[in-house]
Amino acid sequence: MTGPEPKEKAKVWATLAEEARRRIRDREWAPGTTIPNEATLAQEWGVSRVTVSRALGKLAEEGLLDRRRRAGTRVVERPQRAASFEVGLIRDEVERTGRRYGYEMIEAGEHQVPEHVRDRLGITTQPRVMRILARHLSGGEPFAWEERWINGGTVPEALDVDWRHQSPNEWLLHNVAYTWADVSLTAALSGPRSSRALGCEEGSALLMLERTTWLGKWSVTHVAYCYAPGHRMWSRS
Repeated sequence: MTGPEPKEKAKVWATLAEEARRRIRDREWAPGTTIPNEATLAQEWGVSRVTVSRALGKLAEEGLLDRRRRAGTRVVERPQRAASFEVGLIRDEVERTGRRYGYEMIEAGEHQVPEHVRDRLGITTQPRVMRILARHLSGGEPFAWEERWINGGTVPEALDVDWRHQSPNEWLLHNVAYTWADVSLTAALSGPRSSRALGCEEGSALLMLERTTWLGKWSVTHVAYCYAPGHRMWSRS
C-alpha cells in the first residue's frame, strides 16, 4: 500500500512548478518555443528527472505546456485549461454570427487603480497598471464596451504596446499565459461613457461580464465587458 507523498518531496516539485510558471510569465520561455529537456532541467535544478517530470506535468495539466514524447515540451501559444472556463476572443464571438468584427480604442495609458480593481487583481502596493477603454463592433454596430486593467508587474511589456491597432483581448491571449480565471456575469446599468459607446440611453440595462485571469499567484488582467442591449450568451457542454 502506498502512503501519502512525503511533504518535503511534494514541496520540491511544487517549487519547481512555480519556477517554471515564472519563466513562462517572464517570457524566458516564450510562447511557442521548446523548453530545455528534462535531463537538462534536472541537472540545472539538482533534482531527479522524475521530479522535473512531475513539475512539468502539472503545468501541462494547467494548459501551459504541450508535452510530446519525441518533439519535446513547448510553451502553448494560446493556453487553455482542460475542463475549465476558456478565455475566448470577442472577434470569434462576432465572426461566428457571420458579421465583420471591428475594434476601436477609446483611451489607453497608465492609471491610478481604484480600490475595487486592486481587490480583483490582489495587489496591495501600487504597481504600474495599464488601463484600456475600447469598443468592439459587430458589422459596424456597437457590440461591447471594454474597460481593462493589466498588471504591469506581471506583464511589463503591456505598458509599451500601441493599443490603437490591436485589442488587449487578442494581444494577451497570444502573448501571455494564464492558469485560471475568476468570472462573473451580472446585470449593470450603463454609465455616460458606455452609453455613448454602445449607442444607448444612460441607465440602460446591460449584461456585464467581469473576468480576472491569473498566472499562478500573479494576476494578469481584470476586464469588464458591457454588452449592447439585447445581447444573449449561450454555451454548449
